[in-house]
Amino acid sequence: MSGIRLNQVTLAATDMSASIAFYQKLGLRLIVDSAPRYVRFEFPPSPVGGEPATLSLHGAPNDWQADDYAPLIYFELDDIDAFIKDTGLNPLTPPEDKSYLWREADIVDPAGNRIRLFQAGKNRRHPPWRVS
Repeated sequence: MSGIRLNQVTLAATDMSASIAFYQKLGLRLIVDSAPRYVRFEFPPSPVGGEPATLSLHGAPNDWQADDYAPLIYFELDDIDAFIKDTGLNPLTPPEDKSYLWREADIVDPAGNRIRLFQAGKNRRHPPWRVS
């Protein structure tokens, strides 16, 4: 299978204004604004080309709770430590080097959705144990 790529992920938002500000702080560009029901963002262009991925938020009631089965979204960065410092984000834990050669830190958006920031470089697609 070829040509598959992340196009859109939809997450719940209990406070749409706070969520919009949060994702704009991460560098996403608002491209559809039907708040408070729905908004959609576009990621910055990739240095390797292709269409940028998108993220949408759907309004949710205030009593909505993220649980252990909620979506986990991965946002790739070139320098996770600099990004966290530059944005003033407070991750759940400091960036940590993992045994699978990624550096990661988790953050939570205003609705409780967990987001994993990661830096993997060539190890994202080409770790030493890659099969093919």
